[in-house]
Amino acid sequence: MSSVVILTGASRGIGLAIAKQLLAKSAKVIAIARSGAALEENASSSPDNFFPIVGDVTDPAVIRKAVDFAIEKFGRVDSLILNAGVLEPVKKIADADVNEWKKCFDINFFSVVDAVSYTIPFLRKTKGRIVMTSSGASVTNYTAWGAYGSTKAAMNHLAGSIANEEPDIFTISIAPGVVATDMQVKIREQFGQDMDSDHRKFMDLLKNKKLLEPEQPGSVLANLGLTGSGEQINGKYLRWDSDLLKEYL
Repeated sequence: MSSVVILTGASRGIGLAIAKQLLAKSAKVIAIARSGAALEENASSSPDNFFPIVGDVTDPAVIRKAVDFAIEKFGRVDSLILNAGVLEPVKKIADADVNEWKKCFDINFFSVVDAVSYTIPFLRKTKGRIVMTSSGASVTNYTAWGAYGSTKAAMNHLAGSIANEEPDIFTISIAPGVVATDMQVKIREQFGQDMDSDHRKFMDLLKNKKLLEPEQPGSVLANLGLTGSGEQINGKYLRWDSDLLKEYL
């Protein structure tokens, strides 16, 4: 039986890589993103397995539409993969605009809380899975990344809380490493003056060809969404290439 997976941030980068891996494993993918054109391209190539929902994850109606569609069409939800996120604002805390922080939290964290809260009753029935795209910034301090890192640290704690409260639902938070995505382009080209010496690290990763391809962590996130299990990793925050995740590579 094909897994029914709801995926956010599905139109590009890691999210697109996750979607392709899921489709390769014959999953039914209800894909959420703001970019309708990118979603429709996948839908046209996999019309029986890929179902696009265009919308912003901060709109509660969007996740409800996705879950309701899954239940009406397939009768269940097996997995929720929460990949949507933004880096901005990239500013030092002395220059923080609280409203910008609130927007970052709305996208990166509160939309996740809303999604899992609405979906948990359905995941209980299938003993399903919740997979979250976190970041190394959740445990490492980068100059001007206070907002982003804080949202991801909160996400890690949320994953552990869900695992504690919902023993029948497997939950995990994954840092995908430094990946060649649009976010990395923004870091190199837009945020250098705010990041001070930390900016050099990301420039050097590109120069030294050490950026990951989206498919590398994307395949792990997808496989965890399909078959993730085990008390040893349930509720944990892990890097995508952790030894504990070898079977999902």
